[in-house]
Amino acid sequence: MLVSDDENYWPGKVFGLPEEGPRSTPSYSRRLLGLAIDWALSMGIAAVFYGYEGSAILIVFIVLNALGGLMFAGSPGHHFARIRIAPIRGGRLGVIAPLVRPLLIALVIPALIYDRDRRGVHDRLVGTILVTR
Repeated sequence: MLVSDDENYWPGKVFGLPEEGPRSTPSYSRRLLGLAIDWALSMGIAAVFYGYEGSAILIVFIVLNALGGLMFAGSPGHHFARIRIAPIRGGRLGVIAPLVRPLLIALVIPALIYDRDRRGVHDRLVGTILVTR
């Protein structure tokens, strides 16, 4: 009996990532934890400086994620969840991906459409993937 590729596939395999451990693709619960932490931080910062206004929360979220991506390859929530943003092609993350990725996440829909490697449209458009630390 022939074994199909789908039975031996794990998220990230096509990119040479391990099935588990460091540099493997994180679970959805880790991703949601990171997102929840980033959103809570954004709400707190917006409440203190902008009176908890909705648009301020979104802007703070985008800035928090962009700065975290530029400086640390991940937002504060990513760091707490022990995940980071990695470029598919290898090497450094660069500047464009950390700036564009949060804007696409803020649109919500790109983050909800994902492939079997757990990459949302936002990651596919900027050539990144989330991996565990």
